[in-house]
Amino acid sequence: MIHSGIYYKPGSLKATFCKEGAEAMKEYCIERGIPMKICGKLIVANNDKEISGLRRLFNNATCHGIGAEWINGDKAREIEPYVSCLEALHVRSTGVTSYPEVCKAMLSDIEDAGGEICFDQNVLHILDSGGMRFIETARDVFPARHIINCAGLHSDRIGRMNGRPPSARIIPFRGEYFSLVPSKSYLVNGLIYPVPSETLPFLGVHFSKMIDGCVHAGPNAVLAFKREGYRKTDFAAIDLIETLSYGGFWKMASEHLANGLAEMRRSLVKKYFVNSLRQMLPNIGPDDLMPCVAGVRAQAVFNDGRLVDDFLIDQGPGYLNVINAPSPAATASLVIGRHLARRALAS
Repeated sequence: MIHSGIYYKPGSLKATFCKEGAEAMKEYCIERGIPMKICGKLIVANNDKEISGLRRLFNNATCHGIGAEWINGDKAREIEPYVSCLEALHVRSTGVTSYPEVCKAMLSDIEDAGGEICFDQNVLHILDSGGMRFIETARDVFPARHIINCAGLHSDRIGRMNGRPPSARIIPFRGEYFSLVPSKSYLVNGLIYPVPSETLPFLGVHFSKMIDGCVHAGPNAVLAFKREGYRKTDFAAIDLIETLSYGGFWKMASEHLANGLAEMRRSLVKKYFVNSLRQMLPNIGPDDLMPCVAGVRAQAVFNDGRLVDDFLIDQGPGYLNVINAPSPAATASLVIGRHLARRALAS
């Protein structure tokens, strides 16, 4: 997605990065000939509580200068004919692109500028010596004056090597998706989202018509038993032990027990996943969905159990640790890169 920034609290790094980042990403896609479509998004509400949440998002849009139109259910169905809602926000500026193509273009830019991308390098140690820092991997040693750690699912581990223990630990959550069978892709024209929870940094299961025309439905958010656990059967004892031995995990789990159990139920029983989707698209049935890709969210959790709901960047002599890089990290990646480079150069 190319997000608009409507979800993010005024003054947060998410909000700061997203608006500028979305425009930069759109310009980059045009410049590099990367497929992009500004399809717009509907955020739909079906009860009084959700309508209250919709007002909060509308206030965010006003604060951020984002064009969001409050519409009723009839108007919403002019945009998405099969949607069910009482009220909705229509955010016209939201779009979709192909981030694999964006990554290929960025790789080319880095190489053209004299940079090098080194794949399959497992970092073992980071050492200080003679005013330089040395990144030791299983295959090479890389000298550096300044290290920027953007290691995603392993950012806290690299952070411990690269300065000081971070104030939060990564807990991996797998996000499982279905896709609509091709014969039902007509049910969605663009992007259809629910009103997100105020207490969780997840947007809820939603529909996304991708740049290739297929429609993804999801994700849920369930604890992964491996940091790179993209399949339900993936398991790594060291990763799970690290999660279960962390006091912040248990505080978080007890605070959000009901939500966690609901997510697990959606993961294990397809009909519950379908029921969540049918709140927005009643015409969806179990046979209309087929398994699709899964992602793993690198969710940082503080020691007291609070879920980190913004970018978390730790800086010290010779290093920058990006411990939490949530959505809209892809949307705002160009702006985030410039921000980190400036901070590194200024230190």
